[in-house]
Amino acid sequence: MTDDTLRRLVEERWTALEAEEPTGERRLRVTHLPVSGDHGSLAVGVDHGGHRHLLVPVHSHRKIRPGLDGPVLLLRKRALEDEDTYQTFADLACLRDDLTDLFTELCMDVLEAARELPENPVKALYRVLDRWKALFRTQEAPLGPEQLAGLFGELTLLNRLLEKDSSAHRLWRGPERHRHDFSTGITAVEVKASTTTEGRRPQIHGLDQLEAPDGGELCLVWFRLQRTAVNGSGTAVVELVNRTLQLCDDEGALLELLAQVGYRSSDADHYHDVRFVISEEQWYSVGPGFPSLTGRALVAAGIPVSVLDVEYTIDLSGKSPAPMEPDQVSRVIEDLIQESV
Repeated sequence: MTDDTLRRLVEERWTALEAEEPTGERRLRVTHLPVSGDHGSLAVGVDHGGHRHLLVPVHSHRKIRPGLDGPVLLLRKRALEDEDTYQTFADLACLRDDLTDLFTELCMDVLEAARELPENPVKALYRVLDRWKALFRTQEAPLGPEQLAGLFGELTLLNRLLEKDSSAHRLWRGPERHRHDFSTGITAVEVKASTTTEGRRPQIHGLDQLEAPDGGELCLVWFRLQRTAVNGSGTAVVELVNRTLQLCDDEGALLELLAQVGYRSSDADHYHDVRFVISEEQWYSVGPGFPSLTGRALVAAGIPVSVLDVEYTIDLSGKSPAPMEPDQVSRVIEDLIQESV
């Protein structure tokens, strides 16, 4: 079926659905399209308010990307049931009737992408949404050396999590300005990376960065990175990013997280020559005896907390506090995965 034929079919089916009498506020009038994915055929729908929908079938346990919640587009997970079937969809709706022509163009891009990626049509949906959003992004300066080292450390841990759970990018909270780089709300990990050749002196940002989640556990991982030659050993930043995208089940959401920390694929040429080797990795449990300055500690000491934008450096170069053992590190990683399910 050609694109023009499919476009006419989509418009005809939306028009036919709009002509039907609504049966209830929560009901959706739906008709399927001749475009199939791994869990069935895609569909179009019209709701009680006359808004148009594009429905992409997904597994019932699949999580749908959050954040697209109006006022123009709404993306959510929706289960539909009739006399014979029960199916879960990623439901993309247009809430502005004056923008239905643009919504049609967007949906046609999704359908075309889904035909090219039938094994994962929701990933095709995300790709199209991200391409459209890219039209409105402004260009920013590329990341500097220290920022790249920090990103390298965080992606190193993220990849270990993604190897166990392809949705583990949801644990990466640092780009969203969360106080911890990775968190489930119970277990958290703060990542520090440095290219210094001596000592372990991470810089701490704020009075809450070394505060554990309420009733939970916080760890700090220290990476010492060594910059290597273009054709030398180690891993290039661009290679690490590509590996992360391959492991992740929602590359669009991951690209958005990367953009929030300042990394954009359009700047990849700036980073091709940046390679790092991890020469040291140490994990620490942030608990009693760990050097820190926190709001909780100040309150406990009876000191009013009225200071803002606090930054300080801690020294982990000595034998105390002692690093965690490998089996303890493995347990923390497993806890992160299990708590995110």
